[in-house]
Amino acid sequence: MAKEKQDTVFEVTKIRELIELMQEHELSEVDLKQADQRIRLRRGSDQQITYAPAPAAAAPAPASAPAAAAAEAPADDPNVVFIESPTIGTFYSKPKPESDNYVKPGDMVTPDTVVCIVEAMKMFNEITAGVSGKIVECLVANEEPVDNNKPLFKVLKS
Repeated sequence: MAKEKQDTVFEVTKIRELIELMQEHELSEVDLKQADQRIRLRRGSDQQITYAPAPAAAAPAPASAPAAAAAEAPADDPNVVFIESPTIGTFYSKPKPESDNYVKPGDMVTPDTVVCIVEAMKMFNEITAGVSGKIVECLVANEEPVDNNKPLFKVLKS
């Protein structure tokens, strides 16, 4: 008797579908595991891209409340932390286009406070602060693409 063909992630048609999805959604890597089988697909080079927050003095800004808040929390302050994107996707600062931003500089947050949404493959992921403190600066513009671990907000821990 012949064995039944087992459904596997290594079928050529499934690999082609994964590649098409990667291209369609501009993904650089997909890593899947099914039982004891695993497949990792990568596009482009293995070159790591590292994001660092821009220094406060890099862009001159008029004296305002947000600029004053940024000045009170230098990047090398041990109480300054960054809320980072957990995934690749599109950053949304508000739940709906006509709504107010989830947070703005000067707002106090708790670990459970929703600060933004990152959309990845039509999945809208609410991102929580994960820390208590004051939002000092938003580092990403609304609807801007973000990578995994990209800093989104600068927070002064309380």
